Amino acid sequence: MAAVKKIVLLGHFGVGKTSLVRRYIDSAFSEDYLVTVGVHVKKKEVIVNDEPVTLIIWDIEGNNSIEKARSSYLLGTQGFIYVFDITRQETYESIEEEMAFLQEHHDQVPVCLVGNKSDLFTDEFTKEFFKDPEFESCYFTSAKTGDNVEALFLDLAKRTL
Repeated sequence: MAAVKKIVLLGHFGVGKTSLVRRYIDSAFSEDYLVTVGVHVKKKEVIVNDEPVTLIIWDIEGNNSIEKARSSYLLGTQGFIYVFDITRQETYESIEEEMAFLQEHHDQVPVCLVGNKSDLFTDEFTKEFFKDPEFESCYFTSAKTGDNVEALFLDLAKRTL
């Protein structure tokens, strides 16, 4: 029987949470912006260390602070993906506080920090611009091209076991 892991995507409006989920689940991308109201839940079966794992992925509505997310959405989470838009400073200027909040309230839950829309900059620029310590283990992804999306979800799945 597969282990079941609840993964929750967090971040501001318009950072690409839904696009990352669509890329990962359906291998699809759309330029159309769809606002998530409440939560969308998707499921994907993966193999981690030769064992089946069912990821239940919660794509919750965007908020400019995790504290504004409905606490019921966060209950029972076994992995967080915090997404920011590398082209919009307001989506990452509070990263330290957001990570501190997760550490304080969900200290046993692994978190992947994700800078999305990396296709809009060169890798060299992105690495230089986001060189501060809080971005050290950040994944830079592109829901549009699929860069690093699969690796992100598989890494988090491994960290939940």
